[in-house]
Amino acid sequence: MLDIIDLSIQYGGKELFENVNLKINPSDKIALIGSNGTGKSTLLKLISGKETPEAGKIQYQKGLKIGYLPQEILNKYEKVIFDEVKSSLTNIIDLAVKEEELNNQLKNEFLSEDEKDKIIHKIGEIHDQKLHTDFYKIDSDIEKVLMGLGFTENDFDRPLSEFSGGWQMRVELAKLLLNNNDLILLDEPTNHLDLDSLRWLLNFLKNTKEALLIVSHDKYFLNEITNKTIEIFNRNVTLYNGKYDDYIEYKRERDELLIKQRLNQEKKIKQTEKFIERFRYKATKARQVQSRIKQLEKIDISDLPEYEDEINLRFQEPERSGSVPVNIEDLSFAYEADNFILKSIDLNITRGEKIALVGPNGAGKTTLAKLIAEKLKPSKGKLIIGYNTTTSYYSQEVADNLDLSKSILETLEDSAKDYTTLQLRIVLGSFLFRDDDVFKKVGVLSGGEKSRVALAKIMLNKANLIILDEPTNHLDMNSKRILQKALAEFGGTLIIVSHDVDFLRPIVDKVVDVRNKNIKIFEGDIDYYLFKTNFFEENNSQLKQITVDEEKKENRKDRKRLEAEVRNKKHEATKDLKKKIDTCENRISALEAEKEILEKELMDEKIYTNAETAKAKTSRYEKIKSELENNYEEWTTLHDELEKIEESFNKMLS
Repeated sequence: MLDIIDLSIQYGGKELFENVNLKINPSDKIALIGSNGTGKSTLLKLISGKETPEAGKIQYQKGLKIGYLPQEILNKYEKVIFDEVKSSLTNIIDLAVKEEELNNQLKNEFLSEDEKDKIIHKIGEIHDQKLHTDFYKIDSDIEKVLMGLGFTENDFDRPLSEFSGGWQMRVELAKLLLNNNDLILLDEPTNHLDLDSLRWLLNFLKNTKEALLIVSHDKYFLNEITNKTIEIFNRNVTLYNGKYDDYIEYKRERDELLIKQRLNQEKKIKQTEKFIERFRYKATKARQVQSRIKQLEKIDISDLPEYEDEINLRFQEPERSGSVPVNIEDLSFAYEADNFILKSIDLNITRGEKIALVGPNGAGKTTLAKLIAEKLKPSKGKLIIGYNTTTSYYSQEVADNLDLSKSILETLEDSAKDYTTLQLRIVLGSFLFRDDDVFKKVGVLSGGEKSRVALAKIMLNKANLIILDEPTNHLDMNSKRILQKALAEFGGTLIIVSHDVDFLRPIVDKVVDVRNKNIKIFEGDIDYYLFKTNFFEENNSQLKQITVDEEKKENRKDRKRLEAEVRNKKHEATKDLKKKIDTCENRISALEAEKEILEKELMDEKIYTNAETAKAKTSRYEKIKSELENNYEEWTTLHDELEKIEESFNKMLS
């Protein structure tokens, strides 16, 4: 499909990569990863033909059709949404134009019969092409894709120019998905999506036959879709088979092997050097010494694996707030009179809770975050910020309002008087501002860079209530991991608006879903929320095995057959789990019995007359307690998994 041969590129005098050789095949779904600034977006531009390499070449299969979604768009839109998408489908439009031209030609009364036959034959060919390209269902396909990406039918006839950049990007994505490309290049496609549209896009990309090359910092998204991973690191571009997690595991195993090889080589070198030093001046050993010197020269030292610097950042330990930092009672909010975004909301946030705000874009997540941050005032109802609660708020809007005349370092110095310059530079380094970058004026930074400066300021704050609106959109994997760890360890109260499932996993313990002008509270982590809202149901391979046709439901025989099939599938899906649970329960029973015996023995004072026996029994008792805890945890996990699977199958029978 596509061959990259000895490709090299520089950007701003900096060599991004050199002598790159890659092959992209029709069935490839590839994650393209690497730190910000390593050249991921540049590589996509090169493949799409938007930029030209300084050395090397890209060979394309004849007729290869490539679609490309950049991170930012500069288009000016004049059409309504539906027409904007349809007008991009040039293959479809061309067929309609050609057919109209041919039909007009047929109206010419001076045509010979032979000429008419030729035109009719061409019209027949166009009809065949229409069938081949799904011409007759293109309108319904456009509707499905637009609605999957979060638009409503009422939006279709609205001018696209009325919508924000994020929604315009969704329209560009819709064009790409509908255009029947051979290869799709996506640069951070999830940045402007909510969880609902993310789920739809995941399902679409998993099932598409088109090859994919995706730049994303969303690990969950990449793991669900990709089957290969390309890493750009230290000017090298390396292809790995497998999804993102497979790549991480492979790198870990490879790095362990490299370290082991290096240690063995160093050990051999030391032994050889010691032999040479000891016998260098002994004539009887001259031949052996020369042989060892040659051996030493032949040793090819393995390179040690290279890593990005690991930075361990923590938020300042905040002062303790009151037990209820935020109390919301019957709150409603409207930007325009009586056009409520949020209506009659009740929400109690207790100290130390870490909450994710999720829901469709435009439903009011950002509005609710701004209300809690006191950037907006409720139209009705109460919002009470509790005793001794100090708030720190991050959003793209905050980032855009930084003082443009100050340098990055000065911006942090103004809000962090207790920090040394070195400490501030370490914090900035974790957000990708290194060396002389810290002296750049904020005014010359991109929107993404300003966002990272604003996030760095938040980390230096001593607030005990932190509110973050889409904090990961402009972070690379490493920076995201640093922020994730810091937020997980943060001792205060946290509210995050985010659609990044992988980022939220180790952080949040409650989810608030904002939609239909109100909220629904889920007392559990992000996976609990996803399970409760059937996020995974479309992708559950066990559920995919059975499809229940509505017409067959009405037929009693078919119904019984389907029920039997569901029960059989349920038995197969749960059989191994039940065996594991039985084994675990048997272990628990045996350990509990032994624990009970030991407890009785340790209560007997006579046992302590023999110190060794007492020590052995006590040690065994502690070990059993630990083993029991592990087994109890395993039993709980297995049971939860069993309940989820059984519930999924039970729904089919209801």
